This record gives sequence, structure tokens and C-alpha cells, in this order.
Amino acid sequence: MRDKIKDKILESIQVKEELMRTYIGQIIQIANHVIECLRKGGKIIFFGNGGSAADSQHLSAELVGRFKRDRRALAAVALTTDTSILTSLANDYGYEVIFAKQIEALGNKGDVAVGISTSGKAKNVIMGIKQAKDMNLKTIGLTGMDGGMLAKVADVALVVPSKGTARIQEAHITIGHIICELAEEALCE
Repeated sequence: MRDKIKDKILESIQVKEELMRTYIGQIIQIANHVIECLRKGGKIIFFGNGGSAADSQHLSAELVGRFKRDRRALAAVALTTDTSILTSLANDYGYEVIFAKQIEALGNKGDVAVGISTSGKAKNVIMGIKQAKDMNLKTIGLTGMDGGMLAKVADVALVVPSKGTARIQEAHITIGHIICELAEEALCE
């Protein structure tokens, strides 16, 4: 068991080392979009399924509440929290539209839509990003594996260099925390 634990920790470290070697430019690009959006009075809209839904809520809470220090709230929302909206949309239209319809209702030009999918193949996340693009929102895809369709449709896609869902999710939350910290530093003195 000790060796298995060490192997999993090492896998996580290796993914993050590859992020550091290869993806800092994309993280900067994403952070700049988030900062510019918030500076201009827009909001960050997060969405995903399962663990990515939890990450969406986590990152939204970091921006609205605080990350490292007390400061004014930064506008963010997770589209994964209203069960009445989610279940009515899924029931009336189909699960694929649960994020697209919410973006249609809540998104404004200048906002940033962040779709999170470990495989990049979640149809509802892809449809949400497409709806955001149709409305002239900046779109960001956080994904992994081969990036799937999400990497192709998002304005900026960061494809975590892993095929393991757990390692991808760990990297997504690390990336999200970095972006929250950079936004907090840039916007809240």
C-alpha cells in the first residue's frame, strides 16, 4: 500500500511539473481574461459535471468569498447549484442543454464562461461553451486526455497532460487556485 500511495503522489507531481514546463503561458492567458472581465464589471461563469461541478462551485466560492485575504467580492457563479433549474431543463429539453440555457439567461457580453470536463467530451459543457461564444462571451475550456471537442470550441483551452481523471481534476483545481490568487492580487489592494 505504501508503494501505491507513493506512485499516486508521484503521478500528481509529474502532471504538475509538465504544467509548469509547458502551460504557464496558457494559465497567464486565462488569468488575464478573468482579470480583464472582472475589472470591467463582468462575471465568471463556471460549469461542469460531477467532480468538475464541484470544482466549478469551489472556484466560484473562492472568487465571491475570498481566496487568501479579506476583500470585496468578485463576481462569479457556478451553473451547477440550482437543482430546480437543472432538473426542469433536463426534463423539459434534455440534459445536454442545462448549461447552454443558463448561459442564455445569465450571460452577458464581456463575461467569461469556464467549461470544465476531464475528457473534453461532455456534450452539455460543449453546448454551454458554444452558447457563450454565440453571445460573445470569452470561453475557456479546462480539460484533459486528448482535449476532446471542448479543446476545439473554447477560445482558450488548457488540456492537462494526463489520461487519469483524478490527476486531471487535481491539476484543474491547482490551475483554478492560481487564477483566483492572481485575480485577487490584481483587483483587490
